[in-house]
Amino acid sequence: SKRGGNKAAAELQDCLDKIAAMPDDDRAVAEALHAIVTENAPELAPKTWYGMPAYARDGKVLCFFQPASKFGARYGTFGFNDVAQLDDGEVWPVTFAITTMTDEVTKQFAQLVRRAVG
Repeated sequence: SKRGGNKAAAELQDCLDKIAAMPDDDRAVAEALHAIVTENAPELAPKTWYGMPAYARDGKVLCFFQPASKFGARYGTFGFNDVAQLDDGEVWPVTFAITTMTDEVTKQFAQLVRRAVG
């Protein structure tokens, strides 16, 4: 529906605006994560969640970036919610601290995102 398309476009713009407003370090990480998610999980819809860039399937947030600046933290985090298919036995990591994006980190997150969406 046209309305659904408008809502998706507005949510994407809101996500991009939040990323653009971040301090340099956070913005560089958020832009890289945005590219990783949209490339590796195009079925996820960008939006904001508690003011953070987030990516949802069927309205449920699957992953999100919490910038360091949000809570004056030492690093930003890339987190996955319970709809992410990362289960590995009885305990598994769902939040990852990021200080800087490298090729290796990019590869790691691309794999995680692909796994998370199943």
